[in-house]
Amino acid sequence: MDEVYQVKPIGFVQIRQENISIHLEQEYHSGLSGLEGFSHLQVLWWAHRTDSAENRQRLVLGKPFRMGPDRLGIFATRSPARPNPVMVSIIEVDEIDDKEGILYPSFLDADDGTPVMDIRPYFAMERVRDCQVPDWCRHWPQWYEEQMTFDWRQEIESL
Repeated sequence: MDEVYQVKPIGFVQIRQENISIHLEQEYHSGLSGLEGFSHLQVLWWAHRTDSAENRQRLVLGKPFRMGPDRLGIFATRSPARPNPVMVSIIEVDEIDDKEGILYPSFLDADDGTPVMDIRPYFAMERVRDCQVPDWCRHWPQWYEEQMTFDWRQEIESL
């Protein structure tokens, strides 16, 4: 296959004290048109702080979760160590400044300077009514809002 894949950030995360914002490059500002009215968005971002040749080749993690199995394949985790460190976060939108190309989410699990690859609206139809998960993570939050107060430190083995 002779195809070349090119991926270019559309913007970057900025964190100043507790204020989080996503600043789009000028050429993408008009892409925010029509987002008003969406309470939540999907943000695809590049885990640049963990992007390395070694992490891109890690396919198995040793017991990342306290209640999980001793080994998990990378595709059974949300770990940023993966063949292509593309992460997906659902954000609640507090404000959109489409003239300046800035999104203001209430929370985003990315770092200051994180490259943002894409933004998409979150539709309620994307929920799955009868979603099944393994026993070791069945006690995790069932809804977006519940994850904010869940004690993740008790779940992650390395913390």
